[in-house]
Amino acid sequence: MKNKAKPFLKWAGGKTQLIQEIQSSLPIQIKSDKFTYIEPFVGSGAILFWMINEFPNLEKAVINDVNTDLINTYRTISSKPYELISILETLQNEYHSLVDDQDKKKEYYYNKRKLFNNRESEQSGQAALFIFLNRTCFNGLYRVNRKNEFNVPMGSYKQPTICNAENLLAVHNALQKVEILCGDFEETINYTSDNSFFYFDPPYKPLSETSSFNSYAKDEFNDLEQIRLRDFCQKLEDLDHNWMLSNSDVKGKNPDDNFFDDLYANFFIERVEAKRSINANPSKRGKLNELLITNYSYEETYEPA
Repeated sequence: MKNKAKPFLKWAGGKTQLIQEIQSSLPIQIKSDKFTYIEPFVGSGAILFWMINEFPNLEKAVINDVNTDLINTYRTISSKPYELISILETLQNEYHSLVDDQDKKKEYYYNKRKLFNNRESEQSGQAALFIFLNRTCFNGLYRVNRKNEFNVPMGSYKQPTICNAENLLAVHNALQKVEILCGDFEETINYTSDNSFFYFDPPYKPLSETSSFNSYAKDEFNDLEQIRLRDFCQKLEDLDHNWMLSNSDVKGKNPDDNFFDDLYANFFIERVEAKRSINANPSKRGKLNELLITNYSYEETYEPA
């Protein structure tokens, strides 16, 4: 029996904790008919891998992200898994050997961060550095400055798993039915089929000025981008494609903030409980509401066998 692929990265806003709610809100059209799954903001791929594992009738998947380092890593796992694993095993062995020397460990981390930001390594080397930094940096955050330089400090993990070869090979196998794009989310419309289902997990609208993870890319995903995304969702609706979208529930923070309620007033909005595990302040981690928005009613949703 093949191992099931799971996310190979830690990721702010990863959707593993929302799978049950997403499952109960899927459109009925993907229950048995062949379909194309499209995820324009793939992130760590939690929903992608769940969909591939759950639906044998998934004919093709298309993923996209504006983050070039992330997409390079997906492409490397898809095409050169053993080369990547070999480099990661070396990084893991070297890093773990410094477990009792914090100064050398810190020096090693920042040297690798600098090497990553130089972006002079070949494809597999750059992907390995991306995974290394993700597994060893503070809280598994991905954050870049305006120069597109990764700037997250070292985390406090003693001997983190940097190379999970078994899962990377499972991910490699899963990605063989996946088309991997790197660009604007609107370009994904060119990859639809007669039965397509889109899942959108864009950078969330911040609940406060200090809670933003929008430095995930050097260009901010601001309110104008949120509006452009809604317009794209309307376009998909006009073309009879089903879609689901996640975002933060800003109204839960401020009852007078109707941004999403107004923006998606023509669609179906559900508030679901989610667990936020990445926050610099441990006291602010925990449960809060998020939005699941669809262009189909829940009477038409998929019910698992």
